[in-house]
Amino acid sequence: MRVLVTGASGLLGREVARLLVRQGHAVATFQRRPSGVDGAADLGGSVTDEAALRGAVEGSEGIIHLAAKVSFTGRAVEFDEVNVEGTRRLLRSARAAGVRDMVFVSSPSVANSGTAIVGLGAEPADPQHAHGNYSRTKAEAELLALAADTPEFRVAAVRPHIVWGPGDTQLVERVLARASRGRLPLLDAGAALIDTTYVDNAASAIVAALYRMEHVHGRALVVTNGEPRPVGDLLAGICAAASVPVPSWSLPGGVARAGGAVVEKLWTWAGRKEEPPMTRFLAEQLSTAHWFDQRETRKLLDWTPAVSLDEGLARLAEHYGSWSAARVHRS
Repeated sequence: MRVLVTGASGLLGREVARLLVRQGHAVATFQRRPSGVDGAADLGGSVTDEAALRGAVEGSEGIIHLAAKVSFTGRAVEFDEVNVEGTRRLLRSARAAGVRDMVFVSSPSVANSGTAIVGLGAEPADPQHAHGNYSRTKAEAELLALAADTPEFRVAAVRPHIVWGPGDTQLVERVLARASRGRLPLLDAGAALIDTTYVDNAASAIVAALYRMEHVHGRALVVTNGEPRPVGDLLAGICAAASVPVPSWSLPGGVARAGGAVVEKLWTWAGRKEEPPMTRFLAEQLSTAHWFDQRETRKLLDWTPAVSLDEGLARLAEHYGSWSAARVHRS
């Protein structure tokens, strides 16, 4: 199959493209900076450029769309332009080029208003109640993508939950950098039960959706490891993998959520580019339960995770054994 992967310079997109190459597909990647995926045709460009998109999709039979603006803060217009309008442009270009299948990579946050999630499936995307510009615009983009589904142009949405692994700068290295400075609190003693997804599992589920489009098109599916653990245990495992001190102090979750909301607004108002130490969304993720029923996902995708959380943490330790943990302390 000729497959285009957008956003392949990120951790998950890169692993998706590598998996497709290993499986023998003709793979092209499309993003603003080189993907570094051996065996793939690297196409430079942005989803804000419709002409570049038209050239990128030409000849593709399948598309896996991961390109997005991912941040806790930032101006709403920037998220709209990349996440919503970028998806709209890609859909338009794909249909015009006669692409058969598209997997839209979404997020469980599109259906989360900040309350606990205990054993649910993929609830409908809800832009009106999603927290933060990232979640709101991903919800709007997912609705656009699924609305485009037809028998001739099949579209499915896959929502991997909290993806992590070696080389992850979104979660792992932020946790390690803050923990190494003693700036990572446990919210409500780290007791909230959460599920996450090791990167290899997220990638294999996304590729499985492309293969199983007959069964999943028009639907959204949440993907996780299916191993809920207290958030404090997960953070301790990540820190131990890089020999970084485990978080030892706690804040009430309500205090962190209120403070995070204020910090988030101040950060955006000041135009700061780096991620703030706390936001409302981050505080919610660290202090409320969120784990999902995976039975329907596994049945529809004919898929199960190959890497357990413990194996993932062991791989993380191996990664930081060969990469000096001093890099984390300097970051």
